[in-house]
This record gives sequence, structure tokens and C-alpha cells, in this order.
Amino acid sequence: MNQTAHIIESQVLKPAWQKYGTPLIVIALAVAVIVTIARNWNGYEGARTEQVTNDAYVRGDLTPLGTKVPGIVREVKVNDYQIVHKGDVLVQLDDDDYRAQVAQAQAGVEAAMAALENNRRQQELQDAKIQRALAGIDNANAEIAAAQAGKDAVRADVTRSTEERTRQESLIKSNATTKQKLESAVADEERFAAQSATRDADLSQAHALLSSDESAAEAERRAKTVLQSQDEQLIADLHAKEAALTVAQVNLGYTRIVAPADGTVGERQVHPGQLVSPGAQVMTFVETTRWVAANFRETQLTNVKPGDVAEVRVDVYPGQVFKGRVLEIAPASGSQFALLPPDNATGNFTKVVQRVPVKIALDNSPLTAQLRPGLSALVTVRTGR
Repeated sequence: MNQTAHIIESQVLKPAWQKYGTPLIVIALAVAVIVTIARNWNGYEGARTEQVTNDAYVRGDLTPLGTKVPGIVREVKVNDYQIVHKGDVLVQLDDDDYRAQVAQAQAGVEAAMAALENNRRQQELQDAKIQRALAGIDNANAEIAAAQAGKDAVRADVTRSTEERTRQESLIKSNATTKQKLESAVADEERFAAQSATRDADLSQAHALLSSDESAAEAERRAKTVLQSQDEQLIADLHAKEAALTVAQVNLGYTRIVAPADGTVGERQVHPGQLVSPGAQVMTFVETTRWVAANFRETQLTNVKPGDVAEVRVDVYPGQVFKGRVLEIAPASGSQFALLPPDNATGNFTKVVQRVPVKIALDNSPLTAQLRPGLSALVTVRTGR
């Protein structure tokens, strides 16, 4: 009895710090561990070798195909969701008006070429006229030279006959000669004087002809200069007509809407007989190339880099693993690409972990081509660290 009382008394008298110390120490250590883990959680998460996200979707290039020129739909050559190849005609517009424009532009080009050819033929004719005028100048110079030579020759005869007449007139006064010789000397002088006058006239005529031919040659040269200036204008006109023909041919080509690559078309949005205007969408084209856009938390991207190996699991094919690699990491978080980016500089602020798009290129496989853009996926990236 005394022993039991003694034990009870010792428990009642035990100090409080001994009674509550151990639980407090345990709680303090737990709080320290929790705080340490919470403060370094981002570091732990970013240091993982495998980074996983289920915020990922299959992607592909979806191109809205539209019209460039107005027209009436003549024929829609594909069905909804049909597989097509690059260059296949998808929609054909009525092209009669555009073919007529091409023919008209072609006629304009031919007319401009004919005008240019005619101008060049005129230049060739002008060259012939210039050559003829130059030949006339050469002929006139030859006639001048001949007339000058004849004149020089006659001048000597005139001088000699004048001197002979003067001598005969002196001799006739002293009866040293006969009247017949005097008359012969007078006749010779008059004849040579007449010949000299003729040579002077020929020389003057040759000079006049030379001046006329030189004027004609100059006029023909100026006419050719005018034709050459017209040639430049006609060349410019030809280029303008050729450009108009190119525009007409391009517009004619726009009446055929073709597949830009291998892929699949979406739902048809136009039908035969429908009038479409420029910019009207006729259908959506989906290319065969597929990739995965994985939106990782910013804390997961510490060691992720292009080239890292990735595994993709798509919900539509359970158990199938698609191999791939990190191709690109977006230069900004997804929120920055939104139509209305958030502005955290105003109002109350609550920190939200951002997500950054990562592009995963898939390896070629039979199933890869069957993936459809928009399918959900689970992505695991193994960082090289």
C-alpha cells in the first residue's frame, strides 16, 4: 500500500517539461521537415529525372483553305474527311471569265510584240535610208573632186588661150601674124572660158548635192533617234502587257483550289453552284505530320531541353507507347499567348504556377499517321541532366 502511494505521488510531482517535452520535440521536428520540404519543393520537382504531365494533346497543322478570286463553284471534287495528296484539286470554280481574260491579255502581248517588231523594222529601213544618204554624200564628194579637177585643167587652158590671144593681137598690129590665127586664138579662149564656166557650174551643183545629201542623212538620223525612243516605250508597254498576262494566268490558277500537301480534308463548306467571294473558306486541310504539345509546369522545366527522349501515351490507344524527342520549348508561358494576357500588377494577387508548352516530335510509326489532332495524351520526358 505504501509502495503504491509512493508511485502515485512521484507521478503527480513530475515536472511539466518532462511530461510535455518529448511530444513538443517531435512536433517541432515534423514542422521543420515540412517547412524544409515546402521551401525546396520546386528544386526537388525540377531535379527529377522523369517529368510527367497529362496536360498534353496531339497537334497537327490545320489550314483553312479559302478562295482568292470570286466565282461560282463548278465542282467539289472531294468528300468530307477524305485523304488527299499534294496537288489534288479540291474545289474547281467556273473559270470561263478568267480564261477570256487570259486570252485578252495574250492578245495584248502579241500586239505589243508586233508593234515592237514593226518599230525595229522601221529602224532597219531607216538605217538603209541613212546608208543611202551617206552614199549620196560620197558620190557628191566624188563629183566635187572631179569637177574641181576638171576646173583646174580648164583653168590652165584658159590661161594659155588668153595669153595666146594677147600675143596674136600684138602680132596682128605689126602684121607679124595672120587674121586667121588671131581668130583661132580668140575662139580657143572663148571655148576654154565656156568650159571653165561649165566646170564652175558642175562644181556648184556638186556642192549643192553634197549639202542636200548631208541634210538628208541628218534627217534620217533624227528619224532613227525618234524610232529608238519609241522602241524603249514599246518595250515598256510589252512588259506591262506581259505583267497583265501573268496576273490573268495567276487569277486563272486561283480558280483551282488544290491540296497544299498530303493530308486529310475536313468538312466541306461550299457546294456546286454557290457564289463565293475572295476569302471565303471552302474547307479545312489537316496535314499528315503530327506532334504533341505538352504543357509542363514551370517548376518541371529545370533540366528539360531539346533532344531529351520522350514517351507518349495516347488515350485512344491504351497500352501503346509512342517514342519521340523534345523538339522545342516555347519562349513564353501559355498565358502570354492568350488573347487577353493576365495583368498581375493590379488588384489582389494569388500566385499560380504557370505552364509552358513543350513541342514533342514523334518518331515515325504505323500508328503515328492515325493520330488525330486534339487527342489527349500522357507525356513522360527523361531529362539528360
